[in-house]
Amino acid sequence: MGNQSASLPHADPSVHKRISDVIILVGFMGAGKTTVGAELARLLGWSFEDLDDRIQSREGRTIEEIFRDAGETEFRRCEHLALRELLSEPESDCRVIALGGGAFAQEKNVSLLQDMNVRSVFLDAPIEELFRRCQQQGLHRPLRQDEAHFRRLYESRAPLYRAATFHVETNGKAVPQIAAEIARTLGISPSK
Repeated sequence: MGNQSASLPHADPSVHKRISDVIILVGFMGAGKTTVGAELARLLGWSFEDLDDRIQSREGRTIEEIFRDAGETEFRRCEHLALRELLSEPESDCRVIALGGGAFAQEKNVSLLQDMNVRSVFLDAPIEELFRRCQQQGLHRPLRQDEAHFRRLYESRAPLYRAATFHVETNGKAVPQIAAEIARTLGISPSK
């Protein structure tokens, strides 16, 4: 993914110039994308954004409400528009962006990221650990359901996540350790 250099025909040229200063974190529910993303941004002196927060702000309702009132198809549409908007902003700051668990499993989102040559990092852990983390967090996740469904959903998405530029195992590691590993892997020096 990181080796492609095609740009979107309608993309702002300034976006393409700065896209190397964007890191996208992908992975399943409970992988730590938001927590690690915030720490990685702090470590690098970059800004951080969670795509789900952007969606909720744009839509004026929670992720749960979008799923409940309009269904997953409408949520995925909102998600893609929010991602496109975020990547098209002419801001010059470097950013870490955490995607929701299903965002990287959507072909049009992956194509957008590939076309813009954005680096992506797949955060992973054993399925049992991911399920445990989700239970502990106490957050409502519309697609979590029971452990068997959780496992099937993970298994269907895992091959897609593996298409990310880099893969980082998070199990048994502290958040600062994971953030430092990502920075090293990407060859980015922490800010002083």
